Amino acid sequence: MFPHHREREQPLFSTRAHVFQIDPTTKRNWIPASKHAVTVSFFYDANRNAYRIISVGGTKAIINCSVTPSMTFTKTSQKFGQWADSRANTVYGLGFATEQQLHQFSEKFKEVKDAARLAREKSQDKELANTALTIAAPQDLSDELQSPPVMCVNGPEDKLFRSQSADITLASEKERIKKMLSEGSICEINLEAELFTLQDSNSKLVAALHEANANVEQWKKQLAAYQGETERLREQVAELEVHGGQGPSDLLKDELTQSLEELEALLKAKDEEIHILQSKKREYHEMEHERDQAILRLREMEMRSSELERRIQNTEQNLSNSLEERDRMDTEIQRAIEILDIKIFDLNDLRQSLVKLLDK
Repeated sequence: MFPHHREREQPLFSTRAHVFQIDPTTKRNWIPASKHAVTVSFFYDANRNAYRIISVGGTKAIINCSVTPSMTFTKTSQKFGQWADSRANTVYGLGFATEQQLHQFSEKFKEVKDAARLAREKSQDKELANTALTIAAPQDLSDELQSPPVMCVNGPEDKLFRSQSADITLASEKERIKKMLSEGSICEINLEAELFTLQDSNSKLVAALHEANANVEQWKKQLAAYQGETERLREQVAELEVHGGQGPSDLLKDELTQSLEELEALLKAKDEEIHILQSKKREYHEMEHERDQAILRLREMEMRSSELERRIQNTEQNLSNSLEERDRMDTEIQRAIEILDIKIFDLNDLRQSLVKLLDK
């Protein structure tokens, strides 16, 4: 039977990188798995106590790798690293934009590998402690759906065959819902990774915006002071021009003019910084809008998943009812066959009796 609920995996870390896979033929050349940089995330599955590395491009899972204690992430250059996945029989490579991103991913890989090792040790200890309580796994559903043996009536040539149309319809419906649920899971993982990336970017933008707002007040005070100093210097220059030779020398006048130009240049630079901060603020609002859209899409996927789970439950119920109905029909057919055998035996006796009477 299908699980009625899949516990959501928790995102632990996310970054962007170009994904590559080793050429399975040459085992030397790298084959790009993505046309551009994609999101690569670490996830923790609390239900299975397992860690995974997931990267989704569109609706296709580029990386779906379970982290094991035997894995090792190797830095082959300043911005490139790789690790081998023995289960998938391949080697993944990641190309990062900066050396810092590569270092962060490598440290997170070590941290997750150590956590996976601890989880495995705890699981092994638990299995050793509960070996006496091991329960045999339930029989697979396919055994239940096997056709019953063919029944014979009065000899091996008179066989009764069962109709398999109901089983074929239920199996096809079951496979179709499995496919829909798989597609929904991939989209949900993609949206969760996108939401985690947006939340990370949002927190960085919020911190930058708070820092910028704190600096804006200081810059405004400095700007007001610079403007006052500029006005004072302008007044001094004008005063010097009016008095001519009565004021300071031409050298002092040049120094004041130079100071005035420097202050004007500084004012211009501060104005540019304020414009940059205002543009960042607009970008922050755009990121908030994208985050809201991602949350909305995630909610839609959750509703779709709930609908799929409801349909799966209905299909399972219909399948159970069909199996019960088939068993009931089998019982009735068996009874009819037994009655038919008795009737045929009685008719045979009657025929023999009639033949004996005719002979007399």
